[in-house]
Amino acid sequence: MAEEAALELEDSAEPKSKKKLILFGAIGAVLITVIAITAYLLLSSDDAAQVTGADDVVAAESAPRTGEAFYAAMPRPFLFNLPDNGRTRLVEIKVQLMVRGSDDDTLIKKHIPLIEDALLTTFSGADIQKLSSPAGKDELRLLALRNVQNTLQPVTGRTVVEKILFTGFVMQ
Repeated sequence: MAEEAALELEDSAEPKSKKKLILFGAIGAVLITVIAITAYLLLSSDDAAQVTGADDVVAAESAPRTGEAFYAAMPRPFLFNLPDNGRTRLVEIKVQLMVRGSDDDTLIKKHIPLIEDALLTTFSGADIQKLSSPAGKDELRLLALRNVQNTLQPVTGRTVVEKILFTGFVMQ
């Protein structure tokens, strides 16, 4: 009888260990599958963000901004000389920047010296013949806008200025 009890213990021990082995194997397989799926999703979302990152920037820049328009006047008018057929002409331009939202207005006021530098560089490189025509003034305004946006982009991480307005334009 002792032999029969020992045999019963051995027989019943095998199915329990097999059940444990199957249970641990199934848990391990589920765990490995979950880890693999998570790693795939994390790695593929980074690749997709890198590929579509440029598209998002273009879409964000082309999307119309919403919010209240604020106008930030530059503290001083821009005075510079331009050569014109052997003589020098004095040009004075008063500028205001249009931004959307009070946060951008505060941000612009914080970066006034950087904006002044970009605008003065753009204006001093202008051609006096172009500035004599309305189309030339519009071209200068667009060039100034691009230069200001490109100057502020690395500092602020976005294009803050929506429009540049000439509120005064004098050539002598």
